[in-house]
Amino acid sequence: MNYQHKSLAAGRWSQLSLIEQMANIGSEVERALNWQAKNNPVYSQQAFWRALELLDFTLGDLKTFSRLKELARLREAIVDYFFGTNQFKSSQASWRRYFLGFFHAARRSRV
Repeated sequence: MNYQHKSLAAGRWSQLSLIEQMANIGSEVERALNWQAKNNPVYSQQAFWRALELLDFTLGDLKTFSRLKELARLREAIVDYFFGTNQFKSSQASWRRYFLGFFHAARRSRV
């Protein structure tokens, strides 16, 4: 498989805490939203695929088993927002709010 995040695919991803993983996923979603707002669908789609790849790494990580249902729903909602009919009525603001707590928690844990 051709991964965008090769070092993370090689095992480094599982060394990160769930909060750090979610913050990294959120960074890619944030990039996708920013490119979408700048009316650049190519870059937005590329960032979306990177976010999806990271989310799939998290779904495959055994330590996240207790969060599997929530992570699978998150994946479904993100795909629906960017490529579906937006049946969940997501917005740029709602995605930013969702990931904001992970950004702050990840930054706090580094200090």
